[in-house]
Amino acid sequence: MLSPPHSRDLRHGRVSEPGRIYLVTTTTWNRAPLFRDIAFARRASRICHSPKAWKDARCLAWVLMPDHWHGLIELHDGDISRVVARYKAMVSSSIKRSTGRVSPVWQKSFHDRALRKDDDVKAAARYIVANPLRAGLVDRIGDYPYWNAAWL
Repeated sequence: MLSPPHSRDLRHGRVSEPGRIYLVTTTTWNRAPLFRDIAFARRASRICHSPKAWKDARCLAWVLMPDHWHGLIELHDGDISRVVARYKAMVSSSIKRSTGRVSPVWQKSFHDRALRKDDDVKAAARYIVANPLRAGLVDRIGDYPYWNAAWL
């Protein structure tokens, strides 16, 4: 039986392509439901709306779940790893500053999938923002406060 890959193995061979759109998922440290805390969720959401978080990229759609974040990121320049790391660092810093938290906020790595040129970007965005519905957190996406999409 094969052992699961280490996060460094996941990063090996990762290619960042300007103009490409990536579906990104990152989880909280030990999958703790940190973002059930309204103050934490609001901080992460505000940062997601901040242009400073997306230097070299544009976040087209995102949803913040209790223990993870999904985003659809259009890379303008640079490296997808740096773009995601910037967002995670900004959220971590904000939460730690406000609470004195010492343990990490996020797992070290993230999962990404580059969309193909023929993939339906809006369908990918709908899939992302429908996460709270599939998880049973709400009956209507409009009832969930921690998401956004560029097409609204």
